Amino acid sequence: DGGAAVDVVGFIPSSQSDIKIDPSKLIDPIAGLQSLVKKHRVEEIVLAVDDRRRDSGGYFPLAELLDCKLSGTKVTEVVKFYERELGSIELAEIHPGWMVFGNGFYYSQLRDVSKRLFDIIICLILLFLAWPLMLFTAIAVFLESGRPVIYHQVRTGLNGKSFSIYKFRSMSQDAEKDGKAVWAKKNDSRVTKVGAFIRNTRLDELPQILNVLKGDMSFVGPRPERPEFVDDLNKQLPYYEARHRVKPGLMGWAQLKYSYGASVEDAANKLKYDLYYVKNHSLLLDILIVVQSVEIILLGKGVR
Repeated sequence: DGGAAVDVVGFIPSSQSDIKIDPSKLIDPIAGLQSLVKKHRVEEIVLAVDDRRRDSGGYFPLAELLDCKLSGTKVTEVVKFYERELGSIELAEIHPGWMVFGNGFYYSQLRDVSKRLFDIIICLILLFLAWPLMLFTAIAVFLESGRPVIYHQVRTGLNGKSFSIYKFRSMSQDAEKDGKAVWAKKNDSRVTKVGAFIRNTRLDELPQILNVLKGDMSFVGPRPERPEFVDDLNKQLPYYEARHRVKPGLMGWAQLKYSYGASVEDAANKLKYDLYYVKNHSLLLDILIVVQSVEIILLGKGVR
């Protein structure tokens, strides 16, 4: 999944109960791990055994794993494996202690200053280049469906603080006439003709340059969600609140790695990538996200 360049030799179950792996992929460990490593030319052993199974007497050959490690074979926990190969954090495999005592999830004043300078410089350049498009978009929205051309909506930002996000209006004025927040849908009937175009080209997001200049958002970060959805997702998804430890962004790692989603399941999948960003965010990663996002914008991927 995700295009990882890994050749999986096979699996050794930690117990005989609840095995969901294809039997043809199961390996009998009776010959010993070192023998299996030599036979299959294994370069890395990935451990996906939680503490409960270790403590309950499940198969966990500590001495053999140590021998393999001392003989030059990599031994890696599954969380680190997913992070390295797929650029995501596997939610089912982590625990609060891992987040606190592991690498990443750190604060750096230098990082904050450099990120803020990066935000301002990129936004001023984008504003200089994009103002004709913004003017064209404003006129098109007004001619099709009148005012307001730009609308604001409450979103959840850094440390759970609410702020107003700005967008060119892409839906009809009565899109939420009952006042209840509704997930966007594929081929949403509320989207106007002009709205469909500016969503596909991401022109509707350009007013968020003002949000970034104000400091409510960063140019790169997890996409901000509506408080109504955040309250619900905090209850259903563990560690969801951790994505609010950094400023939300105009573009993000999850948008590169996962197509547009509008459900709790989609939010869970995007959270894997948002947590990866929160854990590993850096100026180089921000630049990578900006460069790769250009392709998505030009090809119109992941939009509803």
